[in-house]
Formats: sequence, structure tokens, C-alpha cells
Amino acid sequence: MLDFVRVAKLSDVPVGECRELELQGRLVALFNVGGVIYATDGTCPHAGGPLGAGSLEGPVVTCPWHAWQFDVTTGRNQYNPVCVLERYDVKIEGDEILLALP
Repeated sequence: MLDFVRVAKLSDVPVGECRELELQGRLVALFNVGGVIYATDGTCPHAGGPLGAGSLEGPVVTCPWHAWQFDVTTGRNQYNPVCVLERYDVKIEGDEILLALP
């Protein structure tokens, strides 16, 4: 059974936006795609850019440092499907966003 930890409120991540947070020593990015919350590793594998500070267009986040793009619903890089972000399980309870980290 996964242990979920409260990380934010739904109102902290409006539709179409992303946020970053540090949780258990790692950077995590939260994304609100059409009212559904997704969570991935918050560090871009290219050069360590902060994905949670990027721009979100539909399900695609663009890293603010070098414009690498990832589909946050799958974690896959838009141009190299072998490059995949780690994703985290998300649970919503009321207005609370909870994550389970490995």
C-alpha cells in the first residue's frame, strides 16, 4: 500500500498551470491539465532545469531553460520517447492534493 503525503491544495495549481515543490529531498512538479493533477520529477533530465517553473500548454510542459518538452500525462519527451520523466501517484481528497513517492 502506498503512503500518500499532502503536498498542496487544488487551488494552489489552477487549470493550465504548473508548480514546483520539494518533497523528501527531491524536486517535484505538479501540473493541472483540464482539472486533472499530474506529478512528475521536477528536474529536467537535459540540464537540470525546473520543470515546475516551465510553461504548460495542454498536457505538454516546456522546460524554461532549454525548451525540452514532456507530456506530463506519460512523462515522455516529445522528441525522444526513450527519455521519460518519473511520475508519481496522485490522489485528491476534497481540496487536498496528495502524492505517493517511492
